[in-house]
Amino acid sequence: MTATSSDSQPALPTGTDVVLAAQALGPTIRRTPLDTCARLSSKTGRKIYLKREDIQVGRSYKVRGAFNFISSLDASDADRGVICASAGNHAQGVAFACNTLHIKGTIFIPTTTPRQKRNRIRDIGGNWITLIEAGTTFDECSRAATEFAISNGGVYVHPFDDPRTIAGQGTVVKEIFEQADEPPMSVVVPIGGGGLLAGTLAWVKQFHPDVVIGVEPSGAASMKAALEANEPVTLTKVDSFADGTAVARVGNITFDMARNHCDHIVTVPEGAISSEMLELYQVEGIITEPSGALSVASLRGYLDLNSLPDGPIAFVISGGNNDVSRYDDIVERSMIHEGLRHYFLVTFPQQPGALRTFLDEVLSDGEDIILFEYTKKNNRETGPALVGIEIDDPKNIDSLLERMDKSAIHSEKLEPNSPSFGFLL
Repeated sequence: MTATSSDSQPALPTGTDVVLAAQALGPTIRRTPLDTCARLSSKTGRKIYLKREDIQVGRSYKVRGAFNFISSLDASDADRGVICASAGNHAQGVAFACNTLHIKGTIFIPTTTPRQKRNRIRDIGGNWITLIEAGTTFDECSRAATEFAISNGGVYVHPFDDPRTIAGQGTVVKEIFEQADEPPMSVVVPIGGGGLLAGTLAWVKQFHPDVVIGVEPSGAASMKAALEANEPVTLTKVDSFADGTAVARVGNITFDMARNHCDHIVTVPEGAISSEMLELYQVEGIITEPSGALSVASLRGYLDLNSLPDGPIAFVISGGNNDVSRYDDIVERSMIHEGLRHYFLVTFPQQPGALRTFLDEVLSDGEDIILFEYTKKNNRETGPALVGIEIDDPKNIDSLLERMDKSAIHSEKLEPNSPSFGFLL
């Protein structure tokens, strides 16, 4: 799709398009491993495959769609250069294609893109790309890139809503079925704009009548919203934590593919994604970004296994571009989600030994203060303190709250979904 193309929607991609894309990609991209996960197989009683796109070129499946698109350009379009908008992974794919094919590219990324991704884009693209930061969300960034493409005459490489991009991304699932020693009966993929889902649906529904499930982060469930409205809609608020899937509006083509062929859509809270990221790292040694762990996080009580046919299930680990500086936030989100970390506003009486009384009367074994901060910088004695408490078992929160209620020291629990929680933490 170019910036000057007509508004008529292209034909929906097919499994045959995915096969042709695989031939076009050839050995340029990595044929990533398909691993059997012992932990998740034991947990579910099913054989669980993990498709390791976290170790793909650019550490994401996105290079498949970007390279298939750009390699299909004729000489005149290639001379005009390419333009894209991306939260980071598609940008790396475009950068790789530009450097490999010697085509100039201008890449727009949101200002919220992690530093690690920004540096990787520059390293991969070299002198063949120019990086521009625009907007705080993918959708704002996309508008800036589209306007730039129109004014400069470049070819806009859509990250998910173009048949060439979709076909390239669909080669992930084609490989899964070629590599599996026992063919999966269900395939689970993450959803951002819907390109990987659409490519998976195109190939699976043509060649294997298997179940396909798409998984979205709860804070950016744009495909679920579109299906409920029977058309793509723009979310008014998007949680950017899972930045690779933080898309406020899915594509027109990807929506049609999902509406016509997708079996289930599942949403997973960001806290559960964080917990699965930590589990993948600590047990399997797999480093993922939040969106990379999204599909597997559905197994933390959000995917109804009883609704799926018996047999193996394949999950796409879609990306491994995670900045190590984010791990404090990941651990925090996980601990809160698992019910192991809680925060309170505690008003201590202005008398000696008040804190000692709180420690003696309220806290018990296995409970520790991990944060203590006065909410007022001046005249501290007139305001409450923000107190974070970590417990060793989520079941113990009731007894902690009971002890707080019995204490003479007034405490107010901050709920994670409350405005004050986000303001203070």
